[in-house]
Amino acid sequence: MTTQSQQPPADLLVVGYGNTLRSDDGVGPRVADAVAALAMPGVRALAFPLLTPELADPISQAHVVIFVDAAVDAPREVQMRKLAPAGTSQIMAHSASPATLLALARDVFGHAPEAWLLTIPAESIGIGEELSTFTRRGLDTAIEEIKRVASSGRGPSAPSEAQ
Repeated sequence: MTTQSQQPPADLLVVGYGNTLRSDDGVGPRVADAVAALAMPGVRALAFPLLTPELADPISQAHVVIFVDAAVDAPREVQMRKLAPAGTSQIMAHSASPATLLALARDVFGHAPEAWLLTIPAESIGIGEELSTFTRRGLDTAIEEIKRVASSGRGPSAPSEAQ
C-alpha cells in the first residue's frame, strides 16, 4: 500500500482503492502501485483499501485526480467517467465515495480538482490475492490510459471506453 508523505502537489493524482484480499476487487490499489513505480514526473499515486476523509488534502492539491476501482456490475471494458463533487461533504459511513471526497476537498481546502472515475471490470471478488486474467488485461489498459493522460498534461477530454 502506498503511503502519504510530505510531497509537492501533483499535476495528476491517481487514487486506487479496493480490497487486495478479494481477488479482482484489489485491482485499484494494484494500478496505483504500478503507476507509482513508473515514477512519472508530476504524477502521484496512492493506494488504499477504502476512501477516507484524510484523502481530501492531497486531492485538493492536485490539478486532476483519477480514482481507480473495480466494477463488478459494469460493462466488460475499462471505462473513464467524469466526476463532480457531491452536493454535501458529509460522510455517513466508514468510507466515502469519490464525489464526497471531492466535496470535502472543496469545502475544507477550497479546491476540488477535475476528477475522473476509471473502472476496471472484475470477474471474481472471492477470497484471494490473484487477479483474473480478464481483470489483469483491464489493469494493463488502465495503466496505459493513465500514462496517456499524464503525457498529455491535462485530464481526459471526454468519457472513454478503452477496449
